[in-house]
Amino acid sequence: MADVNTIRQAAGSRAAQIDEGLRAHMNRVYGTMSVGMLITFAAAWAISGLAVTSDPAQGVAQIGADQYLTSLGAALYTSPLKWVVMFAPLIFVFGFSAGINRMSAATAQTVFYVFAAVMGLSISSIFLVFTGFSIAQIFLVTSIAFASLSLWGYTTKKDISGWGSFLIMGLIGIIVASIVNFFIGSPAIMFAVSAIGVLIFAGLTAYDTQNIKNTYLAHAHHGDQEWLQKSGIMGALSLYLNFINMFMMLLQLFGNRE
Repeated sequence: MADVNTIRQAAGSRAAQIDEGLRAHMNRVYGTMSVGMLITFAAAWAISGLAVTSDPAQGVAQIGADQYLTSLGAALYTSPLKWVVMFAPLIFVFGFSAGINRMSAATAQTVFYVFAAVMGLSISSIFLVFTGFSIAQIFLVTSIAFASLSLWGYTTKKDISGWGSFLIMGLIGIIVASIVNFFIGSPAIMFAVSAIGVLIFAGLTAYDTQNIKNTYLAHAHHGDQEWLQKSGIMGALSLYLNFINMFMMLLQLFGNRE
């Protein structure tokens, strides 16, 4: 009986350690994602401030009442450089995902933060297009929705791994539709892509949260902290991208334009 009790105590102690490790892991994931979000919006705000001026003498192109693009703004938003700015985050994600296994956890985290700054550069034009109040309002709505969906994905007992293939197909569909609409310029297609995209990224938020949790539970007993840290960074990247895309699509649907 003593041996049985010892085994039970050991099993209970191990389960408690895994639960504690999971909480710490998820805190690191959300913390890394949050720092990335702060970097993105700080970079976007700072760059937009340098891209626009109210002084006609310093402007090179007028974009509104008492608003002019600076030479930096013209380079970022009207020159061929805009294509680099637009697609840089996508290229960065593919490169990061392909190379993370060859990086240390510390390097991977630094690269993630650099990517967050690049994303800020890519979306900096929102401060020229939408009102500041509208951006703040949509950010708050996105934050509440994201937190609710992620919490549900973490706590639900339902296995939603089957959502993965459907969500990925939907994601590919909206990417293709967005590229096509970039050349067509149809408001109806843009509205449909944004509306469907919000649903896709809402589903991905819950799916990715549960996947991050399950991945940790499946590998925690190996004790490879370096691998778990890099897995957490990739999890933070997934949730970060879900948040950014949901925010951008809600902004397209409900944002008030300048």
